[in-house]
Amino acid sequence: MPYVRWSVRAAWQKPPLYRPAIEPRFTATRTVLDRIRYSNGCELGQLDAANLDAATYCLPGEEAVQHAFRVASGLDSLVLGEPQILGQMKSAFTTAYKAGATGKILNRLFQHTFSVAKQVRTETLIGANTVSVAFAAVDLARRIFSKLTDQTVLLIGAGETIELVARYCRDSGVNHIIVANRSIERAQTLADGHNSEAISLAGIADRLHEADIVVASTASTLPIVGKGTVERALKTRRHKPVLMIDLAVPRDIEPEVGSLRDVFLYTVDDLEEIVEKNIGSRREAADDAEKIIDLQVIRFMRWFRSLESIPTIRAIRGQIDALQDSELRQAQRRIENGENPGEVLEAFARTLSRKFAHAPSQALKHADEDGNGALIDAARKLFKLPD
Repeated sequence: MPYVRWSVRAAWQKPPLYRPAIEPRFTATRTVLDRIRYSNGCELGQLDAANLDAATYCLPGEEAVQHAFRVASGLDSLVLGEPQILGQMKSAFTTAYKAGATGKILNRLFQHTFSVAKQVRTETLIGANTVSVAFAAVDLARRIFSKLTDQTVLLIGAGETIELVARYCRDSGVNHIIVANRSIERAQTLADGHNSEAISLAGIADRLHEADIVVASTASTLPIVGKGTVERALKTRRHKPVLMIDLAVPRDIEPEVGSLRDVFLYTVDDLEEIVEKNIGSRREAADDAEKIIDLQVIRFMRWFRSLESIPTIRAIRGQIDALQDSELRQAQRRIENGENPGEVLEAFARTLSRKFAHAPSQALKHADEDGNGALIDAARKLFKLPD
């Protein structure tokens, strides 16, 4: 069951491809990659074989299972412990399942994968601590305010960091968000995506008093929010405290604002200290997660290897059923012809047991002659015979 992973930097971030296979590792990989190259409408279809081969690697069997478990648990992510990849894996599996493209082995693999990811999240602290500045800002707000649903948040900027803050605010129950940006169009685009309100930077002075939480992150070379503006806003707010988080470098909020009695001002440096500590905690949790994954890989591979015995088990049962049916028909005919039922049943039982034991007995005799002690030991174990 090889695992094939490829990457095309322009369009993907190394998406994994899982496929069960019985052919050799190289053949299985070649088969998968050829199908990718020649698939209609596939974005990889324009690549030649050499380029595609250079952008791929294959993990077979147990390594593939371990990789799936690690990816789903966030151990293989750029940000250690991030949960987003698990949702992406679930979505991809659901799509493949509905298309009838999975099968028994992949169904079992991914159900086990999702179970392992849940166990890792439940039994370790891999996802318990904030490791992004944007999330740390919202997490800080949650710690200071009992509820964010009643708070008004002013976001200054419209870049990636502020967009993440907006999303985390919504996820945390914030109902009123104001987005301020130099470009009102960009502010409006971000606001529309989060059912928020957009204003220009010039409008901050008139709206600052509404904000219980202010998060700023722009590329400005000069402060956008000055001490005087904040003092006037506090007066209008009747000195109701406000949390201000400055994620910009250089600063968007004048450092003197931190001296105001009713302002709790935090900078990106404060949050990065928290993030660094949390990253260390996640690394420690990752060790515990790896132990869980190692154990679960063993359990899955035990099930996977048991599949090899299924055809043999079915063949043995089929052979036994055929022999039983044949002897039973003969016994029934003898009884119908007037023979003593008791004698017929005794003969049926003796014949059946003798024929059942014939093939194993012959094999063990030959094994003894050939010095094949392993087969004899296996037979004793198979039939639970005392030593």
